[in-house]
Amino acid sequence: MKTGSSLQRQSRFAHDIKSNVLAGLTSSFALVPECIAFALVAQVNPLMGLYGAFMICTITALFGGRPGMISGAAGSMAVVIVALVVQHGAQYLLATVVLSGLIMATFGLLKLGKLIRMVPHPVMLGFVNGLAIIIAMAQLEHFKHVTTEGVQWLQGTELYVMCGLVALTIGIVYLLPRLTKAIPPALAAIVGIGVLCQLLHIPTRTLGDMAHVAGSLPVFQIPAVPMTLETLGIVLPYAVLMAIVGLLETLLTLNLTDEITSTQGHPNRECLALGAANVVSGLFGGMGGCAMIGQTMINLSSGGRTRLSGVVSGVMILLFILFLSPLIERIPLAALAGVMLVVAQQTFAWGSLRILGKVPRSDAVVIIAVTVITVFTDLAIAVLCGIVIAAVNFAWQHARDIHADVTASTSGDKIYIPRGTLFFASTTRFHELFDPLKDPSRIVIDCGHLHLADHSAIAALEALNRRYEKVGKQIAFINVSPRNQRLLQRVGFDFASAS
Repeated sequence: MKTGSSLQRQSRFAHDIKSNVLAGLTSSFALVPECIAFALVAQVNPLMGLYGAFMICTITALFGGRPGMISGAAGSMAVVIVALVVQHGAQYLLATVVLSGLIMATFGLLKLGKLIRMVPHPVMLGFVNGLAIIIAMAQLEHFKHVTTEGVQWLQGTELYVMCGLVALTIGIVYLLPRLTKAIPPALAAIVGIGVLCQLLHIPTRTLGDMAHVAGSLPVFQIPAVPMTLETLGIVLPYAVLMAIVGLLETLLTLNLTDEITSTQGHPNRECLALGAANVVSGLFGGMGGCAMIGQTMINLSSGGRTRLSGVVSGVMILLFILFLSPLIERIPLAALAGVMLVVAQQTFAWGSLRILGKVPRSDAVVIIAVTVITVFTDLAIAVLCGIVIAAVNFAWQHARDIHADVTASTSGDKIYIPRGTLFFASTTRFHELFDPLKDPSRIVIDCGHLHLADHSAIAALEALNRRYEKVGKQIAFINVSPRNQRLLQRVGFDFASAS
């Protein structure tokens, strides 16, 4: 006879499975148009984007370090390889994807995923804000169509129908949770709008208008490129850039997922899995990819928390390609646009706008700069700029903080007690604390509150020692910490007379 607690566990287990399956199904619907659009941006066959989404999503879900995160063929990586495809063709792209995967896996093997800790919180805020704006702007493409005169905005009835369906989708996503939480609101909105358009014969653009998703199983093939140093010279720069962008977006999304779920992911394992997934994708004719913040947000908000949701999402992409293309191609683009607009709104860190006037000015500059640079250039440049701005500000603040207390000993020696961190940016300020011409013949520097951070700090002590020797005076160093002693001994700096 089963106890009440065992029944509760079984019920909770069944509920978790249901939640994750539905969440994976929902995120798969959102993956398809994004991957097709990114493939078109990269000027390759849309099936390459779908194959990449299937393989990368499934492999990272099974073996990655962050359950609940959705990966696929990402636009940030598609943008950087357009020139390669135009100049050399799709086979060179596949070779680049394989090489970038090897670089990502090496990054994980070297356990460098922890470097993401070096990204300041204001950079994270700028990252999510920038990607939220990009997600929202990408949906505007659904309000355009191609005519004989070029790409134009929708007009008249077509525009009104599109706006009405988008508004209805957004309304369902926001209002349905007040009635029931048995089904993810994004899934209900996509399916509901699709059924409504079919029953009422509402004329609107569908996923099939973007591209046909029907295809066969991906086939293993080594990229048909010459195995020469010349080929390596062509693909290596693009592979490195793809790896940097993919790792940054993945690790930042991992951090965001950690915050949302209040759990701890494993960045090195995620890098390894992402690298392996890209290698497999390149060998089976798929695009490169990384974590996708929009689809991850859909998965999390729909209840996806385990590896099952990611696996379902990836496998569904394959099922769409093999069997379900007639159904998936009927999904109105308005429904997908509405869901992604909600995702953009939920992704944007609205709290960052309220704190702009309260946080230090440098942090506000970082938030705004990373947001703007992400929108107008790419994520790698934005994050790099944000880290540089934050690092320069950090160095400037610590350079200004160094100071010294001055006392006199009973023997007449002058005692300096410097406090702070001595490093490349604070050496000038450190030298200004001392006056060799007016000081007595012997001074004592109490290093108990002084931290030596780099070689510039050692050089500053050596230069200070020479300044006093030049005027015939002596310096004694006391209370040098064991760490500082090892640092000074390593370069042969003689502080033995300090005692």
